[in-house]
Amino acid sequence: MEELQHIKLVWLAYHLAATFALGVPLVLLTWASIQKEASIVRLLSIYWKNATLMAISMLLLTGEKGIGFLISFIAPLLMVTSVWFWIDLNEELEDLPYWRALPLTVKLWRWALSWFGVLYTSLGLYSLSCLNNTNSSKCLAWIEVPQGFHQVIKKLFDFLFGANWTEALAAFVGYLALLAYIVGFLQWLLIRLPKQGRIAGNF
Repeated sequence: MEELQHIKLVWLAYHLAATFALGVPLVLLTWASIQKEASIVRLLSIYWKNATLMAISMLLLTGEKGIGFLISFIAPLLMVTSVWFWIDLNEELEDLPYWRALPLTVKLWRWALSWFGVLYTSLGLYSLSCLNNTNSSKCLAWIEVPQGFHQVIKKLFDFLFGANWTEALAAFVGYLALLAYIVGFLQWLLIRLPKQGRIAGNF
């Protein structure tokens, strides 16, 4: 893949992430909460727990940590899986009238998110070579957006708290968040999944 084409695709992936992985599900969660659609709220709550991985990868990439590329590759896979995995939530969503705007939008969003996941993961394969070397232009394309976002947070952090939000601090927070996520995921994988299977319940 040519370098310029790769950079354009990386930027496209980030724009799609802002739309389908952040903006739309945030609107849907607010909408479902207002309409008190419990099954959709539960589905989106589970989704957001997994979507935190995307934010964690951004924090780690800000500090140019190689593991950030691995997390960025894994995140969309878990995000997409989290909206299709649950038998009870799938059945409850199918039982909702298809002509109602909210259920229909959720169904369309799940498919759009799935296609986004395919694109993002496909591009992520090329970034895995950056685990040990973040200095190539291919790798810097992935780091550019997180570092731009870092500058926004830095200004906001300074305005609100009068403190300095550094790249090292961002990476440290990213590592702590990743550790917390891994602990929570292992608890679900080893304890809840064997008991409940693909039933979300009150997860």
